[in-house]
Amino acid sequence: MRVAASCVAERSTITPVTTASDLAAVTRLCWAYRDFLLANSEIDRQITETFYPVQKYTALMVDLAQIHARPSGIILLAKDAGGVPLGCGMTYALDSQTSEIKRVFVSEAGRGTGIATRLCEALMDQAREDGFSRVVLDTSRSLAGAQRLYDKLGFAQRDAYQPIPPDVLPELLFYEKML
Repeated sequence: MRVAASCVAERSTITPVTTASDLAAVTRLCWAYRDFLLANSEIDRQITETFYPVQKYTALMVDLAQIHARPSGIILLAKDAGGVPLGCGMTYALDSQTSEIKRVFVSEAGRGTGIATRLCEALMDQAREDGFSRVVLDTSRSLAGAQRLYDKLGFAQRDAYQPIPPDVLPELLFYEKML
């Protein structure tokens, strides 16, 4: 299995989203991510339904390309050798020095292949090239795999960098990495 996973990662591509079809693939992956969170745990379901009810998430998906537009953000799409979308991730500027990584998600077919690592590294590289001095992100306390990934990439835990309701705060973890 490890050899097969390694082959998937080596033959996969990660590219900026520049076409309508790639943006549609990212939108599908983002909806899959939302569905994953709804099914992951009761607290993740509550948080997702609170912050991203269907109507609000639909509007977010419509505006995704504008929110993460160059030159202050980017949307990346990972595909396998056959062009099948496997994962996505994106950034946008919180301020002139800080880029936030958002919606890093890898489909079940791409999990365990290193694609999430490659997506995060590509997002950090682009943020550095764009002149940001740090990246921040948040994740659910229940997503142990994401926590291991961010630790492996050298992120440090930190306090919340945006206002978060007090009842949700204990369920989220916040990270940053200097570039």
